[in-house]
Amino acid sequence: MSWQWIHSSSTPDMTSIKEQAAVSRLISFLQEWDGTGKVTRSHILENFILANKGKTGPELEMEFSQGASLFLARITAWLRLTYMYGTCLDQQLKSIGIFLSAANGQRYIIEFLEIGGVLTLLEILGLKQLKEEAKKESIKLLQIIASSGRKFKEIICESYGVRSIAEFLATSKSEETQEQVQILLDTLGHGNPKYQMQVYKGLIALLKCTSPKAQQLSLQTLRTIQTIVGKAHPSIVGSVLGVLHSLHLEVQYEEAGTLHLMESLPVYIQQAAAAKAIGIQLYRILAQDSRELAEELLFLNVVHGLMCAMGNKDHTNSQRQASITLEFFVQNFIVVENYVKEAMGEKLFQLFMQDATNLYLNMDAVQADILASNIVNIPADFLARAKMDWPERESSPEEEMQPEDNYTSPKPATS
Repeated sequence: MSWQWIHSSSTPDMTSIKEQAAVSRLISFLQEWDGTGKVTRSHILENFILANKGKTGPELEMEFSQGASLFLARITAWLRLTYMYGTCLDQQLKSIGIFLSAANGQRYIIEFLEIGGVLTLLEILGLKQLKEEAKKESIKLLQIIASSGRKFKEIICESYGVRSIAEFLATSKSEETQEQVQILLDTLGHGNPKYQMQVYKGLIALLKCTSPKAQQLSLQTLRTIQTIVGKAHPSIVGSVLGVLHSLHLEVQYEEAGTLHLMESLPVYIQQAAAAKAIGIQLYRILAQDSRELAEELLFLNVVHGLMCAMGNKDHTNSQRQASITLEFFVQNFIVVENYVKEAMGEKLFQLFMQDATNLYLNMDAVQADILASNIVNIPADFLARAKMDWPERESSPEEEMQPEDNYTSPKPATS
C-alpha cells in the first residue's frame, strides 16, 4: 500500500479508535518502505514532497501519528547507502529538506546530524559523477543547518566543511549554484567566532582559483567577513594582488572585434573588483592596524598594476576603482607620488590629483595608453626610505617636509 497523506478529524469518543488506526497505517507504511525497491520508494518520495512541502514540524508529526522521525531516519539511511550512485538522490534530498526546513522542527536537524547527515552532504559535493542539481540541493540543506544556530555552524566546520564547500565553489559550472554556495559561506562566517578565521582563509584561497565567478563571489564575501575578522591576514595581500595582476593583460589593447570584447567583459568586472578590494583593505584595515601590509603591496609592484587598470579604456569601473586606490598610495608615500608623477607626466598628474575619482572621464586616449603601458617599478630601497612618509598623526605640510636624521626626504611634487 502507499501512504495516503490523509489526516481526518475525530470526535472525543472516537479518538482512541482513530489513533489506533493511524498507528496501524504508519506501521504498514514503514513495512512497505522496508520491503520495497527503489522504484516504489521513488514514487513514495514524490508523493511525500507534493503533499508536505512547507509543513511545520507539528503538522508532519500529525501526518505520521507522532512517528515522522521514523520516516526521516529511513530516508537518511537509504541516502547514506546509495548517494555515491545517485539513486533517487534528488527525491531523497528534497524530502529531507521538508523535514529540516519545517518550522518548529529543529529536532529533525539534530536527528539528521546524529546519523552523519552533514558528512554525507559534504561528500556529495566532491563526487564528480553526481549531477549539479543534486549538489545544489546539498548546499541548500547545509544552508538550513548553518542558519539554525552557532553550534550547527561549528559542526559543519568541524567536518572540514569549509574546504569541501570552497572547493565546490571553485569547480562548479553553474553560476546559480555558485551564488548559493556564497550564501552558505557568508552564513558560516557570521556568528561563528570559533571558525570565522577558517572561513576567511578559505575565501582568500579561492582568489587563486581559475573560476571568474568564484573569484568575484569570494571578493564580495571577503568585504563583509573582513569587518568581522578585523586585522587582515598577511596571505590576503598576494592573493588579492594576484587577481589584479591576472587581469592586466598586456594584449588587451590588441583585441579585435566586439565579440572578443564581450567575452572579456567578466575579466574586466573582476579587475574592478580587485582594485576596489585593495582599496577597502587599505582604508578600513591597513591604514588603521598594519602599515606593513600596505608596504608589502608596494613591494609586490601594486602601483604598476593599478596604473594599468586605470588605462583600461574598455571598462570604466576598473579605471575608477584603480584610480581611487592609487590615490591612497600617492597621498601616503612621497616616493610613490614622485614615481607616479614622472610616469604620468605633469598634465595627467595634475588631473589625477584634482579629482582621482573622475579621472577616467577627463583623460584622452593617449593618456590612457600611457597608463596602460607604464613600466613603474619602485625600487626596494626607496620603499624603505618611504617608511618615514606615512602620517602617524595629523601634521602640517611643513612638518612632513622636515628631514629625519641625515636623510633628506624627496620633496613632494606640487600641482
